[in-house]
Amino acid sequence: MTSSNARERFGIRLSTVSRRWRRALDHHMALVGHTDTSWAPLVHLGAGGDGLSQKALAKRVGMEGSSLVRHLDRLEAKGQVQRVNDEQDRRTKRVFLTPAGRDAVDALQEELLGVERDLLNDLSDAQLEALLEALDLIDRRLQKEPGALEEPPAPA
Repeated sequence: MTSSNARERFGIRLSTVSRRWRRALDHHMALVGHTDTSWAPLVHLGAGGDGLSQKALAKRVGMEGSSLVRHLDRLEAKGQVQRVNDEQDRRTKRVFLTPAGRDAVDALQEELLGVERDLLNDLSDAQLEALLEALDLIDRRLQKEPGALEEPPAPA
């Protein structure tokens, strides 16, 4: 395969694999009792995104804002997240994990780690490190582009 051909195939391949990865995670999480995708916002918040705006969280999770709001309503009713008005813009709501939400994230991450280990079983540590380095380079480029994901607020 030529380098040019690989470059032509990369975007669609990454997109396809990403969707399949997410479907595999959703399927596994449903098998262990997480029947909706409310687990994804919790995991994204737990991975350093605590305090994101609802809009930014929706982008990270890959769902429409109105769908995310319904999930956040459920998570808030369970006491796992709290939405707070942004001090600079009262129209913006920031989403924070509660202690119960952090406990839920710990359990979710343990479950996800198991399924991800299975999915990555055929890759060596060196292959995985190279893949992560490449994805990090792409991600840095994407974050410089218009429409990039909003960054979380600086800690107070």
